[in-house]
Amino acid sequence: MGRGAAAAAGRGGMRAAEQAPLELLIPDLPCADALLPWLRRIDAARQYTNFGPLVHELEQRLAAEWPVPPEVPAPADLQVLTASSGTAALELALAALDLPAGSEVLMPAFTFAATAAAVLRCGLRPVFADVDASTWQLGIETAWRAAQRRPLRLVLPVATFGCPLDVAAWDDFARRSGLPVLMDAAAAFGNQAVGQRAHVAFSLHATKPFGIGEGGMLATRDAAFAARVRQLSNFGFSQGRVTAVAGNAKMSEYAAAVALCQWARFGQRQAHRRTLWQAYRQRLQRNLGLALQAGFENGALPANLVLQLPGDAAPVAATLARQGIASRRWYCPPLTAQPAFAVPGLCAVFSAEPEGALPQTRLLASRSLGLPWHSFMTVADQDRVLAALGAALPGAHRQPAVDEVMVDE
Repeated sequence: MGRGAAAAAGRGGMRAAEQAPLELLIPDLPCADALLPWLRRIDAARQYTNFGPLVHELEQRLAAEWPVPPEVPAPADLQVLTASSGTAALELALAALDLPAGSEVLMPAFTFAATAAAVLRCGLRPVFADVDASTWQLGIETAWRAAQRRPLRLVLPVATFGCPLDVAAWDDFARRSGLPVLMDAAAAFGNQAVGQRAHVAFSLHATKPFGIGEGGMLATRDAAFAARVRQLSNFGFSQGRVTAVAGNAKMSEYAAAVALCQWARFGQRQAHRRTLWQAYRQRLQRNLGLALQAGFENGALPANLVLQLPGDAAPVAATLARQGIASRRWYCPPLTAQPAFAVPGLCAVFSAEPEGALPQTRLLASRSLGLPWHSFMTVADQDRVLAALGAALPGAHRQPAVDEVMVDE
């Protein structure tokens, strides 16, 4: 290499090294000025918690304006109940179902720890199962097989990375099996419909699509269940008497203020994210030939962008890190290998494989990698990610994009 070329290469390396780090997630919350009118309403009302006027307004507006209609027309009886966090919403739902202690709850092994922790904290027993190879969710067929072989009392599917669960199919499962279904749709607000039978829990954590900082909610069409959840969120009070042993999971008026402000801008922010996502997805598929999680083809937006790589994700993550690009190996190791859940006898595993193997869960834990994805990404950010991935994946290839092909009409 000549002296000039070496100098140019050195300058290029310096430029690469000087690039700002590319973050994995950046929350998209309302600014202080936008929040001020809502905060002034709190000042005027002087009620700061205990199902205040903003919490009531938030619940009523979300129930009336739910962003995803059910596939099958449903009566206008949707009820939305707020909670202090997504995990609290899950625990409230589990407690409201009033299952016997030690009841078995079928759930995927490829999910966040809070799903299993909520089950255990409510005195129930997680039964881990494998996930579908394309959607990365607990499948209906797996649930049927498990229900035939184990004394299940509840099925808890997860909307993995925001991928919406099939409401009609799970409602049909609940009707035919007689088992209740509780959906953990922590990251799927804006994607997830609410059916007739399944109850649905959501997270409003700052990193979620409808982020407010901390918060959660439950959506249901069962009025009796909703009343029980409300009671359990407020120390078990019912008509001035404590009729259940419960804690405090109420949302404050300040959290509701952020949520109402966020709701006013949610449609616009989703449209912006959809434009970003369509371009990002097409470039990942066409430029690098990478397969993405199924379930986001009809307008749904992922909360996290996760790829299943052709090999181990660890070296790719290391390569990205050296170039200042953040990534994350979500759910690695899976729940079956986490020390808290691997205590003998604490949890169970349902598998048709020898020795309880969960092959798809194991594969995803090894090969899946989360990439930068948020509302503030630019085309240049996408270029950086694509270039780094292309260099890190020897089998990556580039296919012509549709807009690069001349078509005569």
